[in-house]
Amino acid sequence: MDAPYTFPKLHNAMWPGLVGKGQDSEPVISLDTMLDLTQAAEVDGVKFDGVDLFLSLPHTDIDSTDDGLQRLADNIGQRGLVVGSLVAPVWPPTGGGSAMGSDTDRKNFLTQVRKACAIGRKLRDLGIRSYGVVRIDSSASPSEWAKDPDRNTTRISDTFREACDIAEGHGERLAAEGEICWGGMHSWKRMVQLLETVNRPKTLGFQADMAHTLLYTLGYNAPEDRILPDDYDWKKRETFDVALRVVTNALRPWTIDFHVAQNDGTVKGSGSHDKTGRHCLPNDPAVSDATSNETVLLRRRSISAELSCLGAA
Repeated sequence: MDAPYTFPKLHNAMWPGLVGKGQDSEPVISLDTMLDLTQAAEVDGVKFDGVDLFLSLPHTDIDSTDDGLQRLADNIGQRGLVVGSLVAPVWPPTGGGSAMGSDTDRKNFLTQVRKACAIGRKLRDLGIRSYGVVRIDSSASPSEWAKDPDRNTTRISDTFREACDIAEGHGERLAAEGEICWGGMHSWKRMVQLLETVNRPKTLGFQADMAHTLLYTLGYNAPEDRILPDDYDWKKRETFDVALRVVTNALRPWTIDFHVAQNDGTVKGSGSHDKTGRHCLPNDPAVSDATSNETVLLRRRSISAELSCLGAA
């Protein structure tokens, strides 16, 4: 059975093999294992079209050589997959720096964007990547941002504009992922403000993540922008639909990419991210025990809402 769509393409993200893995946590899942699992996955005859890559070791070196990228393209292509979006490793632990930080921080941030865009272009030249974005975020915490919101938003927007110049020089587009753990992007209102301040809609767009978009409605790290009531009852589907529609309507003009992920509506995430919530499977016992299957249904509806906001459903 052929997949009943042309776009959006269905890709499997490789970064779950790295994020939250490693020292003092679960073992890293190798890129080859992730690719094997992606190639084998199938539901009702529908398979993944490709993969999205995290440009960081031990998966893909941001300083990969041309030969290394050729081997990567061959490895992915022989599985009948293509490459789509790339994550630029803009954080200090991976060689980057804060987009609102010192001149050195901003230089490191932009260096990682430049390297990621160069890899994106090389993968296009190799015929393995014909679409996709380069994902970025502010690489700054909401608490640091809150010390001087106006100055820090301006500084982030200046850095993002320079990143846009770099992306355009490589024929790439950038997507800022809306996560509550990144300063200046930690609420749906602040995300819109930042995108409007940068004002490069042809180059910089928004990447919606269903799990993080859910947290936007709950106002973590930005209680003033909360949409759902403090005592929200997850069984009230209509209330949730209205709240999610407020977010998607505000960000729809900017949305160029999205992730489908599950989240149990809490902020008990692990790792270095700030209040990102815990991603989980739709049938995770934590979901069923804590909020009943009604929450699962709400999340499935939220997937449809995000697809609809992109004109894909």
